[in-house]
Amino acid sequence: MKDAPRKAKSRKPADDGKHRYRTLWISDVHLGTPGCKAEHLADFLKHNSCEKLYLVGDIIDGWKLRSGWFWPQEHTNVVRKILTKAKRGTQVFYVTGNHDEFLRKFVGYELEIGNIRLVNEHVHETADGRRLLVVHGDFFDVITRYHKWIALAGDALYEGTMRFNYWFNRGRSLLGMRYWSLSAFAKQHVKTAVNIVSTFEESLARECRRRELDGVVCGHIHHADARDIEGVTYYNCGDWVESCTALAEDFNGRIHVIRWVELDHLNQSSTVTPLRRRATA
Repeated sequence: MKDAPRKAKSRKPADDGKHRYRTLWISDVHLGTPGCKAEHLADFLKHNSCEKLYLVGDIIDGWKLRSGWFWPQEHTNVVRKILTKAKRGTQVFYVTGNHDEFLRKFVGYELEIGNIRLVNEHVHETADGRRLLVVHGDFFDVITRYHKWIALAGDALYEGTMRFNYWFNRGRSLLGMRYWSLSAFAKQHVKTAVNIVSTFEESLARECRRRELDGVVCGHIHHADARDIEGVTYYNCGDWVESCTALAEDFNGRIHVIRWVELDHLNQSSTVTPLRRRATA
């Protein structure tokens, strides 16, 4: 029998322009790739503070860095923002993913540097007493787990799609049209992709029921979401390649999807309108 949820104390808005949260989750940043929206993530980290910060996998793209080095100053700025938060008291959990799987060999050493802890998964307790599994999610993706060559081919295809998207949306911008994501469209409308995502989500929900947990926070599929799956609360952080989304828990235990920027046309900073507000998925 589960303990009764504890009452959480609400906090007043900050007077320094920052949003205060109990917990923030970000995933699929893919530092080390040209598609990473590092400048927007650095801005997000600057304007939002939290007691706990979860980096839910694929923060650094080791797959891409193995084939060629790409690391501009904007990517270093993100790392510095995270280290600064940890130095100032934020507890940081780095949850490993498939693109940063090179870090998994260090998890067994229980690596902890200051306020930064490296894990493969973690159970987070919300302010209202719910227990959530925090995991990247690739272990529940049958293609990534059992057919890595397909996953690598799919990653190359995704990168090619993003390059095509750039030129396609350049043409759309000349016509005054908004940014349109081919990869997002495919995930949501192509039957095979929809079935794979659905299986992934259902597998995570089953694991939570098996462990008697209330929900899961994950990443991996680059689609922010917050919904119920047969009694299990499913949260997905989204990504910082296309959508620039995160999850935030307030001091009463409510969790929201934050859509930090509205990506238009060329999907670049010069054509991005900052939202800096949270939206419930």
